[in-house]
Amino acid sequence: MFIYPRVRDLREDNDKTQKQIAELLNMQLTVYQRYERGERELPLWAAIKLADYYNITLDYLVGRESK
Repeated sequence: MFIYPRVRDLREDNDKTQKQIAELLNMQLTVYQRYERGERELPLWAAIKLADYYNITLDYLVGRESK
């Protein structure tokens, strides 16, 4: 199991749907949903794109940093 504690929280805090973020990442909704549930490892390119989109660091995204 791959844990990305903030992927779902960031999406919800920014009032985005899973479909919107899947489209941002140019992937199928079901694939993105597996990332949120921790069933698949989020690829580095997708993590970078999410960090840029939310204007956060990769360390924050993966839970290594609290601010």
